[in-house]
Amino acid sequence: MNEYIGKTVEEALAKASEELGTPVENLIYLVTDKTAGILKKKIIIEVYDLADIIEYAENYVLKVLDSLEIESTVKSKIDDEIVRITIDSTHNPILIGKNGKTLQALNEVVKLAVSNHFHKKFRILLDVNGYKDKKYYHLSKMARRFAHEVQKTKTTYTFDPMSADERRIIHNAISGMPNVRTESVGEGTHRQVQIIYVD
Repeated sequence: MNEYIGKTVEEALAKASEELGTPVENLIYLVTDKTAGILKKKIIIEVYDLADIIEYAENYVLKVLDSLEIESTVKSKIDDEIVRITIDSTHNPILIGKNGKTLQALNEVVKLAVSNHFHKKFRILLDVNGYKDKKYYHLSKMARRFAHEVQKTKTTYTFDPMSADERRIIHNAISGMPNVRTESVGEGTHRQVQIIYVD
């Protein structure tokens, strides 16, 4: 985290952009002080990089799990602009929950906490000991199987509601297959993916 001072937010951001060699639109920052004296106005901003965001997210996860008295470790990596945090704990099945519901809820809480703190949305994906990777693999296989059924029967198939990251896996698995396309329907937690036949 670095601090930059200017008479306006724009001036402080321009200084940060020049020093860090990062376009203004890519800067992650918070205005921490706005003072206006008799002689001059001063704005102070704190500029963060992705490492700061990851550190905050990891600490938040550990704090939540510690409050639940669950011993755990976390490891993070950046993959395709997604912050992926893998948790390994003494109670992995409890953290995953039935059909991954507990993990999904924890993921939402962490995303909200990070977004509220930095006033910017980030793509954060929590996993517990490889659970998500295994689920993605099975979802991809299932999606292709149902896509072949739709190709034969020409009848639309609708999946049960699922999270955004899981819907993305379905879309990607079927992308490029002939005579089928995918579409997300519904709102919020009821959002579903459909596989639709195309002539």
